[in-house]
Amino acid sequence: MSGWTIGIIGGSGLYAIDALTEARWIDVETPWGSPSDQLLTGRIGHVNFVFLPRHGRGHRLPPSEVNNRANIDALKRAGCTDVIAISAVGSLREELPPGRFVVVDQFIDRTVARPHSFFGAGMVAHVSMADPTCARLSGMCADAAEAAGATVTRGGTYLAMEGPQFSSRAESLLYRQWSCDVIGMTAMPEAKLAREAELPYALVGMVTDYDCWRGGEEAVEVAAVIAQLTANAEIGRRLVAELARALPEERSASPIDTVLDQALITAPDARDPAMLNKLDAVCGRVLER
Repeated sequence: MSGWTIGIIGGSGLYAIDALTEARWIDVETPWGSPSDQLLTGRIGHVNFVFLPRHGRGHRLPPSEVNNRANIDALKRAGCTDVIAISAVGSLREELPPGRFVVVDQFIDRTVARPHSFFGAGMVAHVSMADPTCARLSGMCADAAEAAGATVTRGGTYLAMEGPQFSSRAESLLYRQWSCDVIGMTAMPEAKLAREAELPYALVGMVTDYDCWRGGEEAVEVAAVIAQLTANAEIGRRLVAELARALPEERSASPIDTVLDQALITAPDARDPAMLNKLDAVCGRVLER
């Protein structure tokens, strides 16, 4: 057992964590290119945190141009044991109004223009995504969100769309028929890559608006979303502080820590050395055995 180093991926509206002590921005190089921004490292109590603004400070990057592989690789290199995404989402359910926090446990991936894996020719792996989030970490996040003052829904299906445009009404109605609960543009392939990097992952969705499925409603507009983002982001920052207070000092092992033990399929003598070099952070633990 050892301590926690929690990676926080901040979505729209969450670009820093003020409660960190010994805070400093650091550069992390990855073989997948540059992450969205520098990483902000620091502590809250006994817990180490590494914060990464997904869209960059100032919200420079649209969803399809976020380098998810570099982001996850950078968090792994920075020593993260677990990753929490705090993300803005739209609601596909009447009972999930703006201001509600939804701790997601399932995804439907409709993204099409993004690299979805660290692995490829020369090193093939297949990880299970049957349960794409970490139940332990998700439960802790839900408890922390409630302690921070949020109204929380535990569990929900997130529809990941490509964007950057919002949904058509026909699409929004279709996603409701698929039993989706919230919609966003960034959780995939982020969650898949976190699993490949053996990082337990949780997603806290902060509802900013009802998607355009409601009859007679105005279409989603950025101004209304930003107004709700401001309120949500303050609770999101308090959530991080509450989580730090609640985490035990020692982190017990998670099954996700060793998911690659049963995932690598390429025979050792058929593996591409160049690909292995790129995978040093993601699966060096397995390749060194």
